[in-house]
Amino acid sequence: MSNKAQVIINESWCKGCEICVDICPRDVLIMEDFVAKVDDIDQCTGCMMCELLCPDFAIVVHPPEKKKKSVTE
Repeated sequence: MSNKAQVIINESWCKGCEICVDICPRDVLIMEDFVAKVDDIDQCTGCMMCELLCPDFAIVVHPPEKKKKSVTE
């Protein structure tokens, strides 16, 4: 189980529109050489806004897994 989000950017699909960088509420992404890059994955909450708004389908987000409650909790 991973408690950190994972953001995968297909750099060959990214056209550098910066929508993902502008929409990220935690400033996880940056633009570098006209391509989106992950700058601070520790800040990512897995909200998936970057993936949902990417017009080129260049971003895939795997949100952090939430701790499941046991039956006894």
